[in-house]
Amino acid sequence: MSGNVPGDDSPRGLYFLTDLINTVQDDSPAGAADLQAVVERHGGPPLALTETTAGELRDAAASLVGILELSDEDRAADAINDLLDRYPARPRLVRLPGRPWSLHSRAPHGTEPARWLLSTAALALALWFSERGYCAWGRCAAPGCRNYFIDTGRRSPQRYCSPRCGTRVRVAAHRAQRDQ
Repeated sequence: MSGNVPGDDSPRGLYFLTDLINTVQDDSPAGAADLQAVVERHGGPPLALTETTAGELRDAAASLVGILELSDEDRAADAINDLLDRYPARPRLVRLPGRPWSLHSRAPHGTEPARWLLSTAALALALWFSERGYCAWGRCAAPGCRNYFIDTGRRSPQRYCSPRCGTRVRVAAHRAQRDQ
């Protein structure tokens, strides 16, 4: 899981998205219970996943990696618009316990979990991209870390998924410099 921790001004839908993507890219395949736990942890609907629908959800999450790999704004906007065209969101205001009101993509009865995920991702990515005006996401630059993150910083672009990864890289660089 990435080191992102939601705050009052955070892109909650994208924390869910990166958590899910980071879960499905792990070496051990995430089962239905693992994916359901990620959805519930982020206030998602009760999906009652089966192994079949969990596989579809894993495939849908993996397909979103391509957008999180983009840093070119025009290509990202095109990819998000394509996602919005294919999986239009039905947003509604939702208030989760202890949190402010926020937009969530509605999971209509009978909708496949993968389709719900893709419409949720389309809405969250479009809102975050339009608010930031650039690709405020990425993959951790720490050697050996494969996690994706959402860049919530206001100054310089974020490079690491967590303070732990950033510290690990800085300590290694300091030791390498000292040993020269």
